[in-house]
Amino acid sequence: MNKQYYIYFITNWTSEIIYTGVTSNLQKRIYEHKYKVVKGFSRQYKLSKLVYYEIFDDPENAILREKQIKKWRRDKKDFLVNQMNPEWRDLYDEL
Repeated sequence: MNKQYYIYFITNWTSEIIYTGVTSNLQKRIYEHKYKVVKGFSRQYKLSKLVYYEIFDDPENAILREKQIKKWRRDKKDFLVNQMNPEWRDLYDEL
């Protein structure tokens, strides 16, 4: 089985802020955000709701995609979320 890599968006419960990240273990990384395990941006702004993710077979493409998305305006990120998750529900329990 090949290792998978993910880019993801997390937000707060009012969906005001979107954080884009990359990881090789999505379930573990979102757990860390939810339970404020690591200090940083997501902890400071109380971001813990997984609303979007993409899966990649190699880390290089995942990192390139993360860098691409981080340059986007908010409306383009919202469009991605709305395509996958129009209710903006927390996808963590579905992992």
